[in-house]
Amino acid sequence: MTGRVLIDKQSPEVFAAMKQVVRTVRDAAEAAGIDRALLELLNVRVSQINGCEFCLDVHWRAAVAAGVTPQRLALLPAWRDSRLYDDRERAALEIAEAVTRTAGAHLDDEAYAKARAGLDDDETAVLVWASITINAFNRVSILSRHTVPERDAQGRTTAAGAQR
Repeated sequence: MTGRVLIDKQSPEVFAAMKQVVRTVRDAAEAAGIDRALLELLNVRVSQINGCEFCLDVHWRAAVAAGVTPQRLALLPAWRDSRLYDDRERAALEIAEAVTRTAGAHLDDEAYAKARAGLDDDETAVLVWASITINAFNRVSILSRHTVPERDAQGRTTAAGAQR
C-alpha cells in the first residue's frame, strides 16, 4: 500500500480556496455578531463527532485562545446535559450536529425551529456555513492522515512529540 496523499499539499490551489472560504465565513460571523469563541466551540464539536485529531488539536487551542475554558471544552460532548452553555451556544451546537450527522438524522422542522430560537437568518446561515467548512477540513485531515505532535501545557511540541 502506498502512503496517503496529502491532498492539501498535492492541490494547494484548492486548499487555498478552502482557506479563503473560512476567512469569508469568519468575516460574515463577525458581521452577524458571532464571536470567535462560539465558532471555535462549533469547530471543536464537529471535529469530535468526526474524530479528526488534527482539527481537534488546532481548534481546541484556538478555542482556549478565544477565551473558552478547558472545563467547557472538556464537557462539550455533554453540552445538552450541562448548564455551562447558553441558549445561543446550544442553538449553534444543534445546527453543527445536524450538519455533521446527516445520515438518517436530518433536522426536522420542529427541531430546526428550536435550534433557530434566538438566531436571526444571518446568524443561522453563518453557523451552517461554519459547520460545512469544518466538516470539509475534517475530511481533508482525516483522509490525508495529518498527524499531531505531542505538546506540553504551554502548547510547545515535546521531545517525544517531535519524534513521532
